[in-house]
Amino acid sequence: MTKPIAVCVPVRNEAERLPRFLDAIAAQGMAGLTLCILLDGCTDASAAIVTARAPQLPFPVRVRSIAGGDANAGRARRVAMALGQEVLGGAGTIVSTDADSVPAPGWLAANLAGLAHADVVAGRIVRRAWIAMPLQDRIEAYYDRLFALRRLLDPVAWEAPRTHHYTSGASLAFRAHAYAALGGFEGVAAAEDARIVDAAHRAGLRVRRDAAVTVETSSRREGRARGGLADHLRALDRGAAAPTMAHPHDAAWRYRMHAAARRAFGHESAGLSERLSRVPSEVAAIAKAAPNAEAFAMCVVPERPGGERTVSLDVAEDALAALETDLARQAA
Repeated sequence: MTKPIAVCVPVRNEAERLPRFLDAIAAQGMAGLTLCILLDGCTDASAAIVTARAPQLPFPVRVRSIAGGDANAGRARRVAMALGQEVLGGAGTIVSTDADSVPAPGWLAANLAGLAHADVVAGRIVRRAWIAMPLQDRIEAYYDRLFALRRLLDPVAWEAPRTHHYTSGASLAFRAHAYAALGGFEGVAAAEDARIVDAAHRAGLRVRRDAAVTVETSSRREGRARGGLADHLRALDRGAAAPTMAHPHDAAWRYRMHAAARRAFGHESAGLSERLSRVPSEVAAIAKAAPNAEAFAMCVVPERPGGERTVSLDVAEDALAALETDLARQAA
């Protein structure tokens, strides 16, 4: 029996990019798919393009419109996903993406394969750059390496063989019941994607960052959400101050403590309390409330005692390389 899939996309004046997006979704060749489009105060030809193309697409298209106003990424994504929930009726898979993105061939199939192991799958984002951005490339490569270090120090059974660091509404897939349990995206102006994935971790859901799930997204500078990717890219274009990163040694401490918390869950945790510099009764209360080891690990580990240091990208890269070398030597 084919399981239903709702692909949900907010659209705000995307007439230039919509045809390419629709072609990419049509090329997925996925049975049971419904495309759910939220027209968010569009004043261009977006609605006309959807109306003209819908009868030609190899799947049903559901459309909802809301009035204009200030752009609010979280609100628009929440409404688009609500349309998908109506389509699914509580069963199947609900997927978030963006109209300025181009999912790779096999994107939906890769999402479903990932959800066979997890409750949430975060896809890898590839920027469609029209100018070279070596600093942004370095930042993204650094965070990919840092996440790989996380899974070396704190391995979980549901993680992908090839990982990445991205958390983006351009590619987030959920089991429908998991999305409903989280209460949906928050109606915030930006970072709604990071918030819901953080909530998933804290609820004990299995979040998989799978590099086999790939979406190419725009590198445009006229973004819809203040504080989003477009703002960040514009700041780099202006030659804004070089970014500072959390010290990888402090991140590694947190990852090791996550692993220790998983091992301690369901057992006596006095030793863990001491390692975390937390009151034993607080740790016990968190353990009692946690549904599983994932939720316990994500909720019990604080920032590194004394606070987390920030360092330049150069220093962070060197420190991370040293950590990687030490781990490779230990594994040899």
